[in-house]
This record gives sequence, structure tokens and C-alpha cells, in this order.
Amino acid sequence: MTLVPEHPWIRVRDLPNHVGETVTLRGWVRNHRSSGKIHFIEVRDGSGIVQVVCGKWDCDEETFAQAGTLTQESSVEIVGEVREDKRSSLGVEMGLSSLKIYHLAESYPITKKEHGVAFLMDHRHLWLRSRRQQAVMRVRHTIVKAIRDFFDDRGYYLMDSPILTPAACEGTTTLFPVEYFGSEAYLSQSGQLYQEATAMAFSKTYCFGPTFRAEKSKTRRHLTEFWMVEPEMAFFDIEDDMNEAEAFICHIVERVLETNRSDLEELERDLTALEATTPPFPRVHYDEAIEILQKLGSEIEWGSDFGGNDETILTQQYDRPIIVHHFPTAIKAFYMKQQPDRPELTCSMDVLAPEGYGEIIGGGERETNLDTLQEAIKHHGLDMSVFEWYLDLRRYGSVPHAGFGLGLERTVSWICGLKHVRETIPFPRMLEKMVP
Repeated sequence: MTLVPEHPWIRVRDLPNHVGETVTLRGWVRNHRSSGKIHFIEVRDGSGIVQVVCGKWDCDEETFAQAGTLTQESSVEIVGEVREDKRSSLGVEMGLSSLKIYHLAESYPITKKEHGVAFLMDHRHLWLRSRRQQAVMRVRHTIVKAIRDFFDDRGYYLMDSPILTPAACEGTTTLFPVEYFGSEAYLSQSGQLYQEATAMAFSKTYCFGPTFRAEKSKTRRHLTEFWMVEPEMAFFDIEDDMNEAEAFICHIVERVLETNRSDLEELERDLTALEATTPPFPRVHYDEAIEILQKLGSEIEWGSDFGGNDETILTQQYDRPIIVHHFPTAIKAFYMKQQPDRPELTCSMDVLAPEGYGEIIGGGERETNLDTLQEAIKHHGLDMSVFEWYLDLRRYGSVPHAGFGLGLERTVSWICGLKHVRETIPFPRMLEKMVP
């Protein structure tokens, strides 16, 4: 048996390029209704949805009867002519001349009625088939490609950082421990330290993969497993870092607006904030940010990190992403470079998305002074022995360098206008969610 069709197999999204041709379509039945003499069958294949029209006069009696048995999510192969249909958002429909049923689906658990989030999350493996979830995943796909294109086109090299690590990078309280041949290892919180090593070898590198934080948080912004892209650049300072992050965000948003407008429409996304994502981004010093927040009623004190409400209040003052820079040393990781004339501050920056979505990028310039870095490791109570390789980077050809990390899921959430990050990844991992 061969799966090579007699007529060309065409994806739904490409059907408008084949008007007047007889083609093969493979997919799943999204909806089926009948007037008695005509079956109207909506078929999806992941790239889009098309209406297939099957009249009694279009095919033999057996095929027409078969079409009448189709249930939601039945898998099918349809051969028919592509016809122009200006009423369709796709601009075409298909006739049906022959039908092959791969599988007649059982009664589908996700119906048109309202379902609770818990039910939908328990059926995430099926929920992914819905129009809304597929729109989100297509946007995610575009963002991932845009990320790779940005760095690849700018001369970066992809350098994979390890998932299993011997030490903390972003604090010891959110580590997932793993038994490792009689000793203990941890799931990576960040690939950054290893990117610093590769940047010293290749000048500009990035890693892109899953990272893990054992945060006991149920907020709409947190997952325990999420994807992060982390570029690292030799001979960059904090200003260079902010410039690169700004160009990066603009590139991603521009690509999604070019590629996924129909998906954003499906999600009923207001495009105003996205279309305003153009340079330059407002740059707000931490000192200034605290003053703004206090004037607007926040109880935040200088030296504190921003909470979600603080980020929301702050970004509401602007029409596009903003960059807050030079955070206090006490609230940043051990590797952040101290500001020379104000050591209580670091050469760090966060990019905050508008509309209450908050931090999507965190980064900054790295400490290059060996003695200062050793003192910082001691101050944070970390095991110096597991960082000796990292300290070598300051012993052999150290240069100013900087980088940042972008959380993919938070970025997808903002661009799609979602209320919770759980919809931004195919199978989310949260505090109380491991299945499916």
C-alpha cells in the first residue's frame, strides 16, 4: 500500500494557489453538517481550515453515504477540485469527488460548549487541535524562526549549553536536583555561564533551549519548564547590550506582523501595542523608575525588585516596550558587573513589555574583575570549586562582554495577548501540572 496520491497532496494554506486543479487534501474533520443533498465538511490540517462541499451529483452513492458518517476529528483523505469562494476567509473551497476515511473518530470530548480551564488542560493533547490554540502555536513557530534568523544573520554561532549542571546560576532556591551517578546535579536554570565561555572562543554566540526553575508560583507568568534564548557578546558593554535587545524585539514583532496577521485576528489581538514596537525604546534608570512608581502610589522602596504590579504600573506610562537599567547589586546575580562609580548598582537591564506583560528580557554586562567575581561568589554562598572553570575566563584573555536572556513563553504571551503562559507551549509544566 502506498500513501503517494494520484493527485498532488496540497496543504490547506496552499490551496488558493491551485484554483481549478484537482488535488488531494489530508486532514481531520473539524465540523460536519448536511442539508440532505449536500454535505458541508470543514477539514483542518494544521496549516488552516477549508470547507469541502460534497453534493450527491459530485460522487457515487457509496462515497456520498460515507461522507454522511463523518464525525468530528475523523481523519480523511479527500480528492476534489479547488474552487474560488469569495465568502471564505481562505478565498477557496473544495469539491469532493472521492473520499478515504483513515479513522472514524469516537465521540469527541471537547465540544462547542464552554469548558473549564482544568478540563482543557487535562485534555491538552486534544485542545491543541482548536483554532485558537493552533493560532498561538503558529505564532510561536514564527517567533522561534525569527529568533534564529536574527542571530544567524548577525554572525552569531549557535552553541548548545548543557541541561545538567553542577551549580546554580540564578539562585539556589529554584533548583531541580537530579541524582547523577552517586552525586547531585541540577537541571539548568540558564545557559548563560557556558555562553560566556563560547563567546570567548567565537565572539558572538547564543543558546536556545529549555530551562528549569523550581518556583512554587501559580502566577500567570510562570512555568517550571520554559524555553529561553541567550546571546552572549564579547567586546559589548551595557549600552551595546540594550541596543541589541531593542533591535531583537523589533525584529521579532515585525516578523509576526508580516507572517501571522490572520492568527492574531483569530486571537482577537489588538495590534496597537505591537505596531508601536519601534525604536527607540524609552530607557529608564532604576532610580527614576522607583521615583515614578512611588509618585503613582506604589509602596516599593529603593533597593527592591519590581513585582508584577510595579511592572504593570510602570509600562502603562509608555506606548511600547521600555528598558529599565542599572538595578541594585543586592537583587542581581553574582556575575553582574558593578557600576564603577556606584558599586551599589549593576550594569544590568530588563526589557519590560507593555500592557502589563512585564519582563521579557533580562541581561547586562558581566563582571570581568577576577577578585570582584570571587568575592561575589563567596557573598552568595556558592561553592567556589564548581566555578573554577568560569573563573578561568577572567584569567585568560578576559574582555568586556554582555548578554541577555529572552523567555520565549512570556514573549508569545505578550504578542498573542494571552492572559496566561500555559497556552504558549504545547505541554506546559506548572506547579501542579505534569500530565499530559
